[in-house]
Amino acid sequence: MTPTQVQADRELCIGAGNCVRILPTLFDQDPDGLVTLLTPTPTTEPPDLLHRAATLCPSGAITLTESPHPHHSPR
Repeated sequence: MTPTQVQADRELCIGAGNCVRILPTLFDQDPDGLVTLLTPTPTTEPPDLLHRAATLCPSGAITLTESPHPHHSPR
């Protein structure tokens, strides 16, 4: 499984909580309802759940970037 870099932009977050319901092992909400990441990224959480959390974020606060393979050097 390719590690994925997850970014959560707290300035865009509106506190809908979809990310927490989809991946409570990775996302939480602070007392103001804003997203927080529970584990450092890159993460190897299931890609389908990561994409679902990002897609269902109504404000677009969650973005995903596949991390380059550690043994693959760019040409």
